[in-house]
Amino acid sequence: MVYSGRYQHPKAVSCSAVQAQNNKNTRIFNLFVFLLLMLLPVSYSVAQPFKIPSENNYNKQPIFLASSSALSGPTAKLGTRLNQGAQAYFDRINNSGGIYGRQIRLEIVDDGYEPFKTLKNTQKFIKDKNVFALFNYVGTPTTSVVFPLIKNKALPFLMPFTGAEFLRKPITENIFNLRASYYQEVEAQIDYLVKEEKITKIGLLIQADEFGNAVEEGYINSLNKYGIKLVVTTRYRRNTQNIDLALSVLKENNVEAIAFVGTYEPLAELINTAATQKFTPFFTTVSFISSHDLFSRIKQKSRVLVSEVMPEPETCTLSLCQQFINDMKKVGKRYTDQVQFEGYLNAYLFVEVAKRCGENLSQRCFLNEINTFSYDFGGITANFSPDNHQGLNNVYLNFFEMQKKR
Repeated sequence: MVYSGRYQHPKAVSCSAVQAQNNKNTRIFNLFVFLLLMLLPVSYSVAQPFKIPSENNYNKQPIFLASSSALSGPTAKLGTRLNQGAQAYFDRINNSGGIYGRQIRLEIVDDGYEPFKTLKNTQKFIKDKNVFALFNYVGTPTTSVVFPLIKNKALPFLMPFTGAEFLRKPITENIFNLRASYYQEVEAQIDYLVKEEKITKIGLLIQADEFGNAVEEGYINSLNKYGIKLVVTTRYRRNTQNIDLALSVLKENNVEAIAFVGTYEPLAELINTAATQKFTPFFTTVSFISSHDLFSRIKQKSRVLVSEVMPEPETCTLSLCQQFINDMKKVGKRYTDQVQFEGYLNAYLFVEVAKRCGENLSQRCFLNEINTFSYDFGGITANFSPDNHQGLNNVYLNFFEMQKKR
């Protein structure tokens, strides 16, 4: 035992005696340590310094994307197919080594197209420090409810499946869209109805929420350009097929065309019920309704127009369309549509922007790169700028009477 200060042990001994005793104690202690080390595992015989992970090791961690999407309920096919397309492209990239060695992980949580569930999911995502970006959200009411939480944050909010104007104007620093807006779709529809079909008596049936309100404004603005006013506006509840009352009002007003804002099941119900009542106006709707899902449910000959923001993959002549079809087959999906193709392009866009950051990928770098990003996907060119956070402006008109039912 060693003491400090001026302490004097009661039993004082001579210096030589102390030295001899210390030497003996030292030999005994050294022998004890030697025997102990011989008994310990080799790995513990030499102290190893703590190793801090290098930046390169850190950068090999997966890139996590989080999506709150409809995987159940009336829009389940939209959320499912959108993310099928995205996952097919991410599989392509992951199988070839990822982005500078980093795998992409897409986490999809069901919200059933109910805003309160989207809000709950998003709150969890925001708290998770591993989430790199929010990706492939589905719907206007669902994105509207989380907009106050995510706007102008460091967390990127990327390629939602909606053409809502509030996600486009005014510019929000961390929100980027790929698809054309609902206003652009509506303008193309009204141009066709007025110029080609000579229709002026137009009624509106909209989902009673933010989605319906957002697209209603687009229809009003487009009609104003021709000096035309809506004959009547009716509404129905989201996630229902209760359209009987609305149909009777539209029929009483003898409209020539019905612009519908909602999901495919109530629209199919509207078209089929109207036909049984010998009421055959022209029906038109935006791309939130997949033409594939709608057309397969129409039972009578009807005049129906769906505006789309992606080309039909099966008839598209671009090499990218064939690559998409091949990649979908690799994951066991032989049926393809525009929704899957949109998810595929969303994933493609994410990867190309992320690659520009190299091994130093961060949320800030990604947002800086996409803010001035321009890329030709092979006949489909996306352009972004500080004044434009929407990459594409493509609108395609898809007619039921010109389609063969599957």
